[in-house]
Amino acid sequence: MDRKNLLAAQFEEERPRLRGVAYRMLGSLAEADDAVQEAWLRVDSADISEVRNLPAWLTTVVARVCLNLLRTRERRREDSLDAFPLDRGDDSADLAEEAQLAESVGLAMLVVLDVLGPAERIAFVLHDLFAVPFEDIAQILDRSPAAVRQLASRARRRVRGGEAGPADASKRRGVVEAYLAAAREGDFAGLLKVLAPDVVLHSDTGAAPVVLRGVRAVSKGALLASEVARSTQVALVDGVPGLVLAPRGRLAVVLKFVFDGDLITGIDVISAPERLRGLEIALG
Repeated sequence: MDRKNLLAAQFEEERPRLRGVAYRMLGSLAEADDAVQEAWLRVDSADISEVRNLPAWLTTVVARVCLNLLRTRERRREDSLDAFPLDRGDDSADLAEEAQLAESVGLAMLVVLDVLGPAERIAFVLHDLFAVPFEDIAQILDRSPAAVRQLASRARRRVRGGEAGPADASKRRGVVEAYLAAAREGDFAGLLKVLAPDVVLHSDTGAAPVVLRGVRAVSKGALLASEVARSTQVALVDGVPGLVLAPRGRLAVVLKFVFDGDLITGIDVISAPERLRGLEIALG
């Protein structure tokens, strides 16, 4: 086998791992496949005679491609529902594969990664998920190892939600989980148990803002969105348990809650891009 064919064979052996690296960085299977293919084009034309650790070098190449894609995404950031690939006409097998991959990574993790800046995301994914040394990441990001360490640390705090919340955080999470379970199951009685009689819901998801007042109106609204609730996850929103809708890892809608003891007194349904960008989302 000549050198070119040998390199191609080695790359194919590494492709599944590289694809996993790219997916965690980009949150999209299609973009991950594109990134890996772009990496191969770069590798195919590169002089690798001095490369001593091919898997590590390939990871670096893929990371550079992903960084460019993330920076491009950050610049043009089409933060609207049209940007979320709910229905791209993809083959059903591709959709199923991406759904399976998202589940293996953790949809909530993808949501949090999606709100990190490109450099933070690269630093966190490479170091915390793939054990790439800070010195190697520093070369990709063109920063010092100390600066990269700070980026990863900051990203880690956002992913984990920082310090522990208030003493009743666990109780509030239980209330949110009960709300979500009732919405998913179409359980009207279950919603009545967690919503205050005078609960108010504000939503910016339609053509015009919507306000629902009272437990019955809000409950009926939740039941109408039961199919959407099946794609919703619990997360920390600005440090408080809330809900996020993230089709295939792209943040689309957030529900923020106001509590009074064991009851929900307010719900803010947020989809406006400028408002979503201002939220701190973390794993609950």
